[in-house]
Amino acid sequence: MGKKKITTEKTGTEEVKAQVVPAVSKKKVDAGKLYVESTYNNTKLVLTDMKGNVLAVSSSGALGWKGAKKGTPFAATKVGEVLGAKAAVMGMKDISVLIKGVGSGRESSVRGFIGKGINLMSIKDITPVPHNGPKKKKPRRV
Repeated sequence: MGKKKITTEKTGTEEVKAQVVPAVSKKKVDAGKLYVESTYNNTKLVLTDMKGNVLAVSSSGALGWKGAKKGTPFAATKVGEVLGAKAAVMGMKDISVLIKGVGSGRESSVRGFIGKGINLMSIKDITPVPHNGPKKKKPRRV
């Protein structure tokens, strides 16, 4: 087995959980997809190959943030950096991003991911938008 690096980072008064990033990965992937789900309360990232097989998953809650801090852009950046490091170890060169949701971590998570030297091929927004929406309330009868 290869050596493993353990990284810990301090953010103000709280300490982020240690992430174990292996120095050598068993899987070698050239291209993949990054699914970003950003809500008001959390940011989740899923890294897959081009077929859709999951390679790595992370979220701001998994990194140790609690409560309202999980939905911040800073937490989303850290999640992107962790997944970017895992993708770099796998030898990933090209990535296409699919973003879903309306949270504040949409852009910052992608910036943190591509900061690890991975080429960004495309960004697509797959946020579901209702065509008509729910049925309106009936008018009040007095």
